[in-house]
Amino acid sequence: MAPANPKAAEQYLRNRVLTATPEQLQLMLFDGALRFSDQARGALEKKNYEESFNLISRVQKIVTELICSLKRSRSPELCDKLLALYHFAYRRLVTANTRHEIQALDEAIQVLRYQRETWALLMEQMSKTKAAKVADKLDIPSPDARMEASFSLRG
Repeated sequence: MAPANPKAAEQYLRNRVLTATPEQLQLMLFDGALRFSDQARGALEKKNYEESFNLISRVQKIVTELICSLKRSRSPELCDKLLALYHFAYRRLVTANTRHEIQALDEAIQVLRYQRETWALLMEQMSKTKAAKVADKLDIPSPDARMEASFSLRG
């Protein structure tokens, strides 16, 4: 189903991308890859190979972007493991695209879905850590008996 106003939807997405943090952009990449993968799966099931080719190609571009965004200088061991996962997913996408294999696409989707869930959990943990650091810096007095007495849950 197409949006009622495609230009408004395009502008909204543009603004969302331009104002997103790097962490949010990474999550958006995973979301896009999964959305296109699910659509490609439907196209493969219908044997619409042109549509599946175009959608899987979009997923391949996103996986390439995920590979290029790795910062090996920060954590070589972690990046090597992620690189291996992304290469596996990419190879399975190529197989799905060239041989029209739904199982290969499903294997790539499984890797991308796991990575997306992991990334979302990491973002949640990071936001909690940031909030705790900010709260520690605030000079808020501890509650005393007088403050406790002023807060009553009874009417």
